[in-house]
Amino acid sequence: MDFDSDIVIAGGGLNGPALALALAGAGLRVTLVDPAKRADRKADDFDGRAYALAHGSRNLLAAVGVWPAVADKAQPILHVQIGEGHAGQGASPFSLDFDHAEIEEGPMGFMVEDRHLRPALLDALDEAAGIDCLRNTVTDHEALAAGVRVTLASGQQIMARLLVGCDGRKSSTAQRTGITRQGWDYGQTALVCAIDHERPHRGTAHQLFLPGGPFAILPLQGNRSSIVWSEERAQADALAKMDDTAFLTALRPRFGDFLGQIGLAGARFSYPLNLTLAQAIHGPRVALVGDAAHGVHPIAGQGLNLGLRDVAALAEVIVDAKRRGEDLGTEAVLSRYAGWRRFDSAAIGLGSDVVNRVFSSRMPAIRAIGAAGLSVTNALPGLRRRLIREAAGLSGDRPRLLQAKPL
Repeated sequence: MDFDSDIVIAGGGLNGPALALALAGAGLRVTLVDPAKRADRKADDFDGRAYALAHGSRNLLAAVGVWPAVADKAQPILHVQIGEGHAGQGASPFSLDFDHAEIEEGPMGFMVEDRHLRPALLDALDEAAGIDCLRNTVTDHEALAAGVRVTLASGQQIMARLLVGCDGRKSSTAQRTGITRQGWDYGQTALVCAIDHERPHRGTAHQLFLPGGPFAILPLQGNRSSIVWSEERAQADALAKMDDTAFLTALRPRFGDFLGQIGLAGARFSYPLNLTLAQAIHGPRVALVGDAAHGVHPIAGQGLNLGLRDVAALAEVIVDAKRRGEDLGTEAVLSRYAGWRRFDSAAIGLGSDVVNRVFSSRMPAIRAIGAAGLSVTNALPGLRRRLIREAAGLSGDRPRLLQAKPL
C-alpha cells in the first residue's frame, strides 16, 4: 500500500502541533489538519488567556525545540498556596503551601500566555521538515487492514498508518470510531480574565476553594495575574453579562487586597465545566490525545499538562515501534499507549472531580474534612514533596520527552 503520510493528526490546537513536531523530529511523515485560520492562531494581542505548564511540559517543549521561543516570556511558578475559604475572608488557617525549593529541578512550572505559546508552535511547524499542514477538516476515516483512509472536507483523501484525534471534548474522531464517553456536568462555569495589580506576586499561584467553586490566581509576567473563577452557573452567567466596572466590583471581595488595587487587563471569557472521559483512548488505526481523551476540571491547570503527557507517551510508543519495524497503527502498538496513560489520566480526572465536589459542598462538615486534609498534608514534608513532584510532572514512569530527552 502506498502511504501519503505516516500519521494524520486531526486538530491544530496545542497538542496537535506538539505531537507533529515530536514525530517529525524522529523522522516520521506527519499531516496536521487544522480548520482554523493561521492568522487567528497567531494573533498576538493580549487577551489574558494563559497556561500553567508543569516542569515536565516545559521539558517536552524544550525537546521539540519550542521552549527557547517562549522562555523569556514565561513566568516561573515558585510557590503555590492552596486553601479553603469564603469570599472576602481569604483562606482559612488550614492550608497547603508548596515551595519550589523542596525539589531540585527549579520552578514547579511556568505560566505562558496563549499569545506566545501558540505562535511559537506554529513557527516551529513552519520550520520543521516532514510536516504537511492543511487548513481543512477531517470529515471521515476508514480503518483498513494495513492503514487508514482519511477524508477531508475538500474531498481530498490521505492514506496513512494512523489517525490521531486531537480534536477536543466533542471529538468527531472518537465518535466515528464508536468510542463513547462518560462524565457529568458540574453545574459550574469558569470565568477567565487577566488583571493588573499594584504589588508583585513573587511567582506565587493561589488556589482558593470557595463554596461556589475553585478560584485561582495565577502569576503572569510583571504585575499581572490570570484569574480562573469557577462559579455556580446561574451566578456565573450573571457575572459574565456585567460590564467591566460591575465585574471588578464582584471580583474584588474574592480576590482580596493582598496585591493592592486591581484592574482588568484584556478580554473576559467563560466556558461551562464538566468531566468527560473517553471509554477508550484508541480504536482501529486511531489514537486519542488531550481533551479528546479526557476533559477535566481546571483545578490546578492540569488539562494541557495531561494532553502533553499523552503527546509524550504516544510519540515514544510510535517512534519505538517504527524502529522495531512494526506497523504503527496496530492494536499491539496502540495498547502500549493506552496502558501507559490509562491510570494517570483517570487518576487526575477523578481526583480533580473529588476535590471540586468536597470543597464546593454546601455541607460545612464535608468542607471541614477537606480543609483538615490540606492541613495534615502540609504538616508531612515527605508527602508534600511527593505531591509537588507529581504536580510538576516529575514523578512516575515518565516518557523521554518529559525528561527533555530526544526520542
